[in-house]
Formats: sequence, structure tokens, C-alpha cells
Amino acid sequence: MRKEPFIRATEVWVPTADGRHIDLEGGLYGDLDYFAAVSRGMRFAHGEGLPGRTWKVGHPVVLTDLRNSYFQRGDAAMTEGLSCAVAVPTFVAGRLKSVIVFFCGDDRFRVGALELWSLPAGEEELGLIDGYFGRAESFEIVSRGARFARGAGLPGRVWGSGRPEVVADLGRVDVFLRGDAARQVGINRAVGIPCAPLDEAPWVLTFLSARNSPIAGRFEIWSRDGASGGFRFEQGYCESAADLAATYADVLLPPDTGAIARASATGVPQVVQDLASRGGPVAASAVATGLVSMVAFPIPGGDGFETVLAWFV
Repeated sequence: MRKEPFIRATEVWVPTADGRHIDLEGGLYGDLDYFAAVSRGMRFAHGEGLPGRTWKVGHPVVLTDLRNSYFQRGDAAMTEGLSCAVAVPTFVAGRLKSVIVFFCGDDRFRVGALELWSLPAGEEELGLIDGYFGRAESFEIVSRGARFARGAGLPGRVWGSGRPEVVADLGRVDVFLRGDAARQVGINRAVGIPCAPLDEAPWVLTFLSARNSPIAGRFEIWSRDGASGGFRFEQGYCESAADLAATYADVLLPPDTGAIARASATGVPQVVQDLASRGGPVAASAVATGLVSMVAFPIPGGDGFETVLAWFV
């Protein structure tokens, strides 16, 4: 059976020069041609549409009903079989750098979930603020009752480290505390992403997917090398079973060229539509396994964006 990705489209929105609106900077839409055509050229004011709303509230927003009144492309989304979206803003020193929006689907070929974790009012442990679980009702019940201290479970570890984490096998109870519930609904992989909201509250986004509907074809985490300023591979997995650690064992990406370096330098996610047209070891490795496009997402931390999470479709 052909593997259908759980993330079906990704968009990057950036503020205009006058700071009054956000424009579509780039996107990966796969075969969603109609949705892509509707989206191109759009602009949102502060508080308008899903990108503008997450800009206004200052933290990630999950939208499980794309026919919602403030989502302005609901008809196109329904036509393309999209079922939910999550918008993640990145703020630095109180100013918006970007909003990245993920669109997911859960039809007869796709099983997955997305979760948004933060501190419920009056609590000191992470709780589920919102999420989309599709047909994974039993897993949703477990998740809504879960709490994670700093450093515990995938959400707690991401909170504690401030770094993304990829879990390629949820069967290991020591790394994923809800492993039994996940296996019962066929979920076997997870990715945890720290968010950079307007305030100082911790926000963690997690994606979970099944064997036949992976989150993406490949995930890679690259971190800046202190001595050279370049980037070294830290962690990841590929659905083609490629050994990424061996592939990148001697690779040092340059500090000033390529999508990963640009994402780190600008703090804005970078979209590469056609990897085959790019040089370098990352593009070559991905293309060799049949992957076409990538998104490089910079993770704030310390004095800049020293870590970049990249995913490929």
C-alpha cells in the first residue's frame, strides 16, 4: 500500500515590511492544486484568518473544523479532504518572525494525531490544551487525562530541553509513556516541537502518525557546530529505512549556504520545492530515496536559531 503522508500541506507566512499584515512566503501543497491556487496571493491582517488569529493570540492554534467562520478557505479545504490545521507562530523579543501552518487529513488512508501541550491554569505540569485525533478516540481519552512534568514523556522532554525530538519507535515505553494506547490505534512515530509564543509559557506541538500514513517521508535535526559554525546531523529517521546517522557521519553543512543555514540565519522557515535542483549532501540523500521537497524550520534558543528541524516529502 502506498504510504500517504499525514501532513498534506505546509505554509509559511511572514509579516509585511510595515508590520500590518502577513503574506504567504511559500508553501508545499503536494497534489492539492486547488487549495494551492486559492491560497496564493492571500494576505491576512492581525487577527484575520488562521494565520492572523495565531498572530493575535500569541501562541499556537489548532483548528479541527476548517469550516470555522474565521478560516477563510474552508470550502477549498473540504474539497481537498483536509480535516484539521495547526498554526504555529514564532516570536522573538515580542515581534512576530513567522507563522507556519500545517494541514492534515485523516481519511481512509490516513491515521494520525496532533497535540498542543501547555500549562493549564493553576497547574505546574503540561496538559493537553487542544488536539486532533481523527479516529483514534481511545488514544485521545488517554491523552486528555495525561500530565507531564518537565523532562517526563515526549512533551516534558521537549519542554525541558527546548529542542525538537524525533521518536521513530513508540514501542519503547521509556521514551513514550503512552506507548500502549498508541499501538492500539496503530500510531508508531512521533515528533515533538518546542514553540516560541509571545509570552514565556511553554508550548509544545506533537505530531503522531501510523505506519501507512507517516508524518512526512523523513525528519532530520541539524545543530550548529560550535567550532566551525556549520551544521551537523543530530537525529532523525527516514521511512525508506535509510541509515541517516551513517549517511551524515562525516557531513558538516556550511554555515552560510543552503536552506538549513538560511533558516538559522533568518529565523524564518525555508521551503524547497525541488530538491533535485539543489546541490549538497542533504538534497542528494533525500532525492536518492524518492523525496522531492523539504521544509527547514528554525528552533529558537539561546542567542539565535542554533537548531533546525527539517522534514521531507
